[in-house]
Amino acid sequence: MSWQAEILTELAARSPGGYEAAGPLASEPTALAALALAGAGRFAAAARCADWLQELQHRDGSLGVMAGQPAPQWPTSLAILAWHQLDRAADASDYSKPIACATKWALDSRGTTTERKQQIGHDTALVGWSWAADTHSWLEPTAFFVLALKAVGQGEHPRTREAMRLLFDRLLPNGGCNYGNTIVLGQPLLPHIQPTGIAMWALGGEEVQDHRIGLSLDYLEQQLSERTATASLCYGLLGLSANCRRPREAESWLEAAYRREQQRGPSCYKLALIALAATPRVARITNDELLTTGR
Repeated sequence: MSWQAEILTELAARSPGGYEAAGPLASEPTALAALALAGAGRFAAAARCADWLQELQHRDGSLGVMAGQPAPQWPTSLAILAWHQLDRAADASDYSKPIACATKWALDSRGTTTERKQQIGHDTALVGWSWAADTHSWLEPTAFFVLALKAVGQGEHPRTREAMRLLFDRLLPNGGCNYGNTIVLGQPLLPHIQPTGIAMWALGGEEVQDHRIGLSLDYLEQQLSERTATASLCYGLLGLSANCRRPREAESWLEAAYRREQQRGPSCYKLALIALAATPRVARITNDELLTTGR
């Protein structure tokens, strides 16, 4: 059995799952597992995850981070992605109602804005999505909602386009990004792999001429290796793959990450990320379409 088949089998056995091997079930790991399993053709296991997410969905369409914890609701974006992938990949599935309900909630949800301040480099008036209700729009939740809305055919919706402008606004002058700040008190901040990978994943396929995209992809290529922490490695590879720059070493790096996680006692979260990054079919998401990508 190949390591790719091995990880899918183990992921299927641990899903729905959480952030730790013996931890409580959580929305993000379960949605990522559903997305990876459906993309690899493991539809029965993916459906178990998708059904659990549907049970967790509130009447307004949103999902909290885990059962009994209705907020924050940012994982709603990943649930939309999971349902959409399974809905398209398996003829027997029908998640159109939870998708429609969650999409409406997403389009109605807004991060708060403030007037621009000279001390802060990014545009605080742009509207995206936040980690928690009634707080500022940040990069990673906004990127996840952009991915979800593009997948379900809402890529040209005004909310999605403004969110895209937010993602471009949060790119650092020399490429890459962090949680969402760019320059503070005149000092450019440093990039980090994980948010850069997530942003590049969301921006994949956009026909916008911005030199910082190339610089951000260069940054990821320079930073990734078999020693990169699992989550950062996986999101970095998803970002590169979405822009047709998947490194030749990707599979060997992912296998090394899988072996490391096995020694620690792998969680559904880490297994799902590795499986997702190893499944090119779900690396690139465009308007109403999941595409296979290559180098």
